[in-house]
Amino acid sequence: MAGKLYGVGVGPGDPELITVKAVRLIESAGVVAYHAARHGRSNARAIAAAHLHDGQIEEALIYPVTTETTDHPGGYQGAIDDFYAESAARLAAHLDAGRDVVVLAEGDPFFYGSYMHMHKRLADRYETLVVPGVTSVSAASAALGRPLMERDEVLTILPGTLPAAELAAHLATTESAAIMKLGRTFPNVRAALEKSGRLADAWYVERASTTSERTAPLAEVDPETVPYFSLALLPSPAAADFHQETTEKPGIVTVIGLGPGDPRWLTPEARAAIAAADDLVGYGPYLDRVATRAGQRKHSSDNRVEAERAAFALDLAKRGRDVAVISAGDPGCSRWLPPCWRWPTTRSGRTSRCGSCRG
Repeated sequence: MAGKLYGVGVGPGDPELITVKAVRLIESAGVVAYHAARHGRSNARAIAAAHLHDGQIEEALIYPVTTETTDHPGGYQGAIDDFYAESAARLAAHLDAGRDVVVLAEGDPFFYGSYMHMHKRLADRYETLVVPGVTSVSAASAALGRPLMERDEVLTILPGTLPAAELAAHLATTESAAIMKLGRTFPNVRAALEKSGRLADAWYVERASTTSERTAPLAEVDPETVPYFSLALLPSPAAADFHQETTEKPGIVTVIGLGPGDPRWLTPEARAAIAAADDLVGYGPYLDRVATRAGQRKHSSDNRVEAERAAFALDLAKRGRDVAVISAGDPGCSRWLPPCWRWPTTRSGRTSRCGSCRG
């Protein structure tokens, strides 16, 4: 009978982040394969080294080219395609001989991993199992101590190989982002962050979870020091000042009514407050009616989380952010406001209530 193919994620670098299942499969495999550059060193093998043993067959799949040029008639892509085909044939020979094959993958096998190229060529012919691993994005978030996303925020994963203009367009329309494959692409990525107004929020994480881990504000990083195994991270905007409980200058919360619908009925005072705010908070369809400027953050949520939305806005202000809470119509008649906002105290000390709420 043919052997079984396993794509096994070994995590981002710390050997203690390998899953129990991955360890079991690595230790029991007849063949352990891993990708490596021409120098022969493999990060994936180094992570799993403690679980390898004598008697196992090791297959080092050595890339013919990484960043250098090639004389292959098909250029770089032609050389890489031939390499993947040849590597798959080597693994198929073991599988045909009845040997189980574990292909080690740094991080997760299907998250920008080389294993997927073996999977595409072999999974239709052999029994296959993919074991997920901790990704570098998760490790980077943990290294910074900042959440990736909160509530309804959107996380976007981007390759640094995209053109700067395309990267900037994506970054301008998402709350959180991770940009992979830095190294030589770092100047391009930095330019995109600057163009989108997100450079001040961006963090750099190198070799997350390893003993050589490095983190820094991305704007302060020397491009000449950036290896391939690094990424740029825009954490959750709500946690941009995660470690900063208070500031010398507290922010401001301004509650703004957009009026009945026609943008011409938006008051100059409301328009100015929206333009000046760092963060816009509100029900999604209401926020869609508001144009944003570069660097401004939108935090949309459902219309049934009024109290949570109010607490979120106040928390942002406590961190020094100027916040505009967007409401339709007249915010004084909106039921999302908590009682302490909806029923302001009069000068006489008595509580006045909105007639629409009939509280």
